[in-house]
Amino acid sequence: MPVDNSRIKGLYKLSVQERRALVAKATQLSEEHVQALAAHGELDETAADRMIENVIGTMSLPVGVATNFVIDGKHYLVPFCLEESSVVAAASNMAKRCLGHGGFSTNNDDPIMIGQIQMLDVENIEQATTHILDSKDELMAFCNDIPSRMIALGGGCKDIEVRQLPTPIGTMLIVHLLVDCRDAMGANAVNTMAERVAPRIEALTGGRAHLRILSNLAGHRLARVAAVFTPEEMASNGTKEDGKAVIEGILQAHAFAVEDPYRAATHNKGVMNAISSVALACGQDWRAIEAGCHAWPTLSNGRYTSMSMWTEDGEGNLVGSMELPMAVGIVGGASKVHPAARANLAILGVETAQELAGIILCAGLAQNLGALRALSTKGIQAGHMKLHAKNMAVSAGAVGGEVDALAARLQAHEGHRTQSLVETWLAEMRQG
Repeated sequence: MPVDNSRIKGLYKLSVQERRALVAKATQLSEEHVQALAAHGELDETAADRMIENVIGTMSLPVGVATNFVIDGKHYLVPFCLEESSVVAAASNMAKRCLGHGGFSTNNDDPIMIGQIQMLDVENIEQATTHILDSKDELMAFCNDIPSRMIALGGGCKDIEVRQLPTPIGTMLIVHLLVDCRDAMGANAVNTMAERVAPRIEALTGGRAHLRILSNLAGHRLARVAAVFTPEEMASNGTKEDGKAVIEGILQAHAFAVEDPYRAATHNKGVMNAISSVALACGQDWRAIEAGCHAWPTLSNGRYTSMSMWTEDGEGNLVGSMELPMAVGIVGGASKVHPAARANLAILGVETAQELAGIILCAGLAQNLGALRALSTKGIQAGHMKLHAKNMAVSAGAVGGEVDALAARLQAHEGHRTQSLVETWLAEMRQG
């Protein structure tokens, strides 16, 4: 279940142990989940060896919790898994700035995935198309005639579409199975159906089935998010005038991303900083999610452009929205195998895959706004370097109290902040 209140003042001031205990209490984590988060190697080698081939060990990344998220009237603490500083802080900050209008609102499609069957050597494509569509009900029934909890819960193949695809080597007939995957991501189920029904489509068309696999461009499985930010919430000093100037700068930065693919790539990377991090924390196939998210702007707009949309309403408020494919699951896969993934899902308390999809998209919109606001005001490096100072100290070889001392000196330094400079300071510190 969501938490009573996602606004935790001073969380960043606490120790790791204190933060973990506080989050565990707020989200009613079991001791098993707490220990999974506390263990430096939460994934033992036996479990890892079952997940991929040639396992030699495991690799850990930090898991942080973003605060202040109110989504569809519910409070959430949102786990992020990544190595980059400032992302969690920025997302938490932006989530707090839309509370005046109730936080984020979401609206998601049914969890429909696409299974593609590539038909080659079809002599009469028009006739083959007719035969497939006339046999649609029979083909769907055959797809669904398998023992499956997903089908028992109301999922399964719900429709079949046929596309004619001109290519340099001839026109191909592409069959799409539209499969309701319920609370699963659905890759295994979709691939099984595609392979199972392919011989029947061959018989109907006289062609040859070649590739039979799902598409990661889940255009029927879209998640949507929207949020409203007042000028006062966007201001640096709390005044409406300052907030209006900040909003104007954000809109100008957004216009740049909309029209320029070079800017859009970096703009969208900011979106994915959160989406991929929350997906990874929750044991999702974040590579598939990234592929679908980056492809969607091109499909929906005819060119690569911004994933997010930022406008100003009639009252001068900043309005953010986003629509992206979001193929996630809370049953099966790493979400059930990896102990830390299970713990992070428990922190969220999600009950459906659609709820998880909405939360992930909200995190993406918040992080995108954080980057836009920083870039259009004081620049990205100020906040980033503040949080990155300790990393630079550790990279220089600092240990114990040296880390905080070097980080503090670096933050106070007015000139260029380089790794070599930190190394020089460390050497001086040790020489006395």
